[in-house]
Amino acid sequence: MRSAVVLAGGRSTRYGDGDKALADLAGMPMLRRVADRLANVTDELVVNCRDDQRSAHRDALDGYPNPVRVAEDPEPDEGPMAGIAAGLREASGEYALVVACDMPFVDPAVVDLLFDRAAGHDAAVPEMDDGWYQTTQAVYRADAMAAACADALDRGDRKILAPLESLDWVAVPESDVAAAGDLESFENLNTREAVEDAAGRFAPQ
Repeated sequence: MRSAVVLAGGRSTRYGDGDKALADLAGMPMLRRVADRLANVTDELVVNCRDDQRSAHRDALDGYPNPVRVAEDPEPDEGPMAGIAAGLREASGEYALVVACDMPFVDPAVVDLLFDRAAGHDAAVPEMDDGWYQTTQAVYRADAMAAACADALDRGDRKILAPLESLDWVAVPESDVAAAGDLESFENLNTREAVEDAAGRFAPQ
């Protein structure tokens, strides 16, 4: 089984008021746009969010073809590492894709590549040519990464790569990603302007 974890519990400070995960993206909540891109390449969806988001996020995913579970942050506003840990603890699959809720162009072909590269390891993380690691669009062995995130948080190490230091993981070069799919998979929409600009790339719902 392949699990997918969507990180949707952040406060979205650059987006402004409102829940960025529920932003209207050409007639559909952005969270649903992300989820729909994953429906055919994963078997279940776990949404990481705060308690006050739970109901609205469930509504946004009404009718989703795969099982949906919600993983609430035990302590809100602890950052993406805590969200990754919470989501992975709810995942049923040995491996899980983690993706941010503001990445509506996530490419199923890239997802397939990451699951393939993660096999036999604890993680497969895209590495961009500029040295940036796409930790919020990566595949992790769920139990191992959840434990590593908890350990990093316990020792006060919030560097996003900190959990990987204790894991057996592989970097997936940008060139390999580009050969398999589209690099727009990593595009994130942080602001209202970005959401509005991206709307024209989707068919209205």
